[in-house]
Amino acid sequence: MPAPQTKQTSQPTITAPPARMGRGSLAMAWYGLVSAMFFIYIGAALALAYGTVDALVGLALTILVYGAVNKVLSGYALRHGLTVHEFSRTLLGRTGALIATLIFAATAIYYAVFEGAILAFAFQAQFGGDLGLWSAAVVLYTTPLVSGGIQRRLDRVNGLLLPLYWGGLVVAVVWAGLAYGSSGEWLTHSPTFLPVSSGGPGWLACFAAYMGVWIMMMYTMDFAALGRPEDVAFHSRWTFGWLFYTLAFGLNALVGIFLTFTIPGLQTTETGVAAGLVTMMGPLGLLLVFVSQTRINTANYALGASNLREFAARTLRLKLPRLVWALITSAIIFVLMLLPVVQYLLVALAWQGALVTGWVGIAMTHIAMDRLAGRPADPAGLPDRRFRAVSVPGVTAWIVSAAVGIGLVESGQPWGATWGALVTPLLSAAVYAALRFAMRRPTALALEGAGIAG
Repeated sequence: MPAPQTKQTSQPTITAPPARMGRGSLAMAWYGLVSAMFFIYIGAALALAYGTVDALVGLALTILVYGAVNKVLSGYALRHGLTVHEFSRTLLGRTGALIATLIFAATAIYYAVFEGAILAFAFQAQFGGDLGLWSAAVVLYTTPLVSGGIQRRLDRVNGLLLPLYWGGLVVAVVWAGLAYGSSGEWLTHSPTFLPVSSGGPGWLACFAAYMGVWIMMMYTMDFAALGRPEDVAFHSRWTFGWLFYTLAFGLNALVGIFLTFTIPGLQTTETGVAAGLVTMMGPLGLLLVFVSQTRINTANYALGASNLREFAARTLRLKLPRLVWALITSAIIFVLMLLPVVQYLLVALAWQGALVTGWVGIAMTHIAMDRLAGRPADPAGLPDRRFRAVSVPGVTAWIVSAAVGIGLVESGQPWGATWGALVTPLLSAAVYAALRFAMRRPTALALEGAGIAG
């Protein structure tokens, strides 16, 4: 009598994960983002518009929310090695994940253009000359720093420049105080009229403004995916948590507010703070701007290149070396730097905020529902064919929330920008939870029962 045949369960083919970074290396690479001139500018701009007290209240709430959300996302990425693209396949399906990856790449490139334009403007303010040539110089010196991706050079570059950045800020504050005197106005300023654009208290508008930078949540996942699972506690507390945002948002904002109300004639514009530092401190001011922008742009260039590489590999089956993608990304950044894209910063932030905050709402809801159900994460490294092309709950929630958010922002109503940012993640979370529960589809995996999710 023949022996009974045993049913074979198909096992997923999982790509080997990349080598993980040590805790110190990952922390230093991530802390390159702490020094963006944008963080100095946005704090000062909000204080001028809504008053210092409202700006600081909104800032405190921002730090709490950023720290809490990124503690969850970083822990998830560290434990499971999931990048934004790989996690988005679970949330949105393989086609939806490609859209998320493209948006991530475009946003990182846009920030690289913005931060690079600030440095080019600072060089021009110090030495004169053509802005296009300085833009080319910025791109040419940044590209070699990121040619190896996030895992090579960024920790060493940012670790070396970190003391220079904070030391430079201390020198700038002391210099401004000694040169121009100081008063308490920078802490007590309030607008002569109540701003009507917020649709609520000023601190709420300030909090909503920082939601335009929720792309940091995507940055967090891609960086954290390079870390080791055993370092979750360290990174959640010191690398991706409240300490980072206290420094990046809080301390930078205080410096920006102080300088704005201390240096006569300083313009609170995208390039005005950098110009003010160069005008006041000369070469030392230029060095501070150079350090600041080099640190932040290493991350922007690297993430832009890596996500473009991911998108091209999965859509065009185009597999090129990292150096080639670094060069392609740098070429795109240079062309955009020659265009007046900085003038559209606030509009870009509003649209990007609606798209990214919707994704974050879906991601947080998915993690929470999985934990309540005791369902493990989909493994990293699974091939795309194992996922549905489109996950109806995720894609529907993303489209609906983004449409509502962008619609509110572009409605022309004075409260649209504030409430568009606030409503989008809440709506995406609600729609995703409702559809996932109704359809009983916890993942975009097409063959969940075939030894993949369990």
